[in-house]
Amino acid sequence: MRSLFFPVALLSLLGGCASHTPPPQATPFPLASQQDGLAEPAPAASTPLLTPSTPPSVAPPKKAALPPAQLLDRLLPDYVKPRSGWRDDIVNAFTALQLPPTAENFCAVIAVIEQESTFQADPVVPGLPAIVWNKIGEKVAGYHIPLPLVKAALLKPSPTGESYKSRIDSLRTEREMNDLFEDMAAEAGKLDLPVGMKNPINTVGSMQVSVAFAQSHVRAWPYPYRYQGSLRNEAFSRRGGIYFGTANLLHYPAGYRDMIYRFADFNAGRYSSRNAAFQLAVAQLSGRKLVPDGDLLRYRDGLPSGEASSTERALYRMSQRLGLSDSAILHDLKQEKNSSFSQSTLYQKVMALADQQQGRKVAREAFPQIRLNSPKITRKLTTEWFAKRVGWRYDNCLKRSPQ
Repeated sequence: MRSLFFPVALLSLLGGCASHTPPPQATPFPLASQQDGLAEPAPAASTPLLTPSTPPSVAPPKKAALPPAQLLDRLLPDYVKPRSGWRDDIVNAFTALQLPPTAENFCAVIAVIEQESTFQADPVVPGLPAIVWNKIGEKVAGYHIPLPLVKAALLKPSPTGESYKSRIDSLRTEREMNDLFEDMAAEAGKLDLPVGMKNPINTVGSMQVSVAFAQSHVRAWPYPYRYQGSLRNEAFSRRGGIYFGTANLLHYPAGYRDMIYRFADFNAGRYSSRNAAFQLAVAQLSGRKLVPDGDLLRYRDGLPSGEASSTERALYRMSQRLGLSDSAILHDLKQEKNSSFSQSTLYQKVMALADQQQGRKVAREAFPQIRLNSPKITRKLTTEWFAKRVGWRYDNCLKRSPQ
């Protein structure tokens, strides 16, 4: 009975409970850039990781009336505790990532932390045990296994001395869920679990940053802290969550006209807002209905699947009009998770044709149309909702700026 229950029910469950924002993540790769004073990111996680280059050339920020720590003190919400701890960790992240310590950049980070965790390093998930048991019940029902029988099987003691059932019943945070799964993975043989299982908890900490992103970022940009244990556990810490969340939000160039599109990217994946606008332009030119979700290619397990996407097929039908071969189109589409896609021949031709057809310059950014799915979400929420909600918090933060 265990061999049916654990791999099928609990693995699916834990993955589903991990986060309400599971975006595709880009792998950071620092290159020299002064596009908006922020360091260049990486190719997407679907592309090979390159060898890190020299630190980015960062445009110097405007001279601030206040030192960064004092400015941040003005911007942080009154309820933040311990105030000095959050302030110092944010300032240290900006210093390590060589980001301009402006009110706009500070407020962007503050707004995301408020939205994702209300400044809790290990945010509490209300009703987490009920969410877990409900999902387990749904999974085992397909095997006609009564839930009470499953709970009885989970009475086996875990390494903490508590039974696995007791630990599920008392779950409060994602870190506790992560620790639970880590113990189960370590005891895979004893529990008749498959060996070599991956931890399904993908996003962690106060900014709900992807563990995969954190792991790739440290290979391309030096992590400023020494830590013990796994990087996964470090990302659960306040300083780790702030550092990697800030990197994911700001440590790449994107010439958006409004910070709100970075918030959309944070939820949907880097450059998703630019790519969604590109998809709208392709739809306009081709006359084909496309969902502007920000993914120009199809992916499977983080890698291009090889199956042509609807955007890809629409572009192939326009190949003569674009003056590009199918292979040239695919070559440029593979840059979709990079800033370089904006300079590609394909992007430039499509956007120029869209401008010409409309008789004006069409938007270079748009909200990706993505529905958010998670057991923790009971309403119909989208990436656009997330971006606008964070944008509201961002505007409120800027009102506290003394500059």
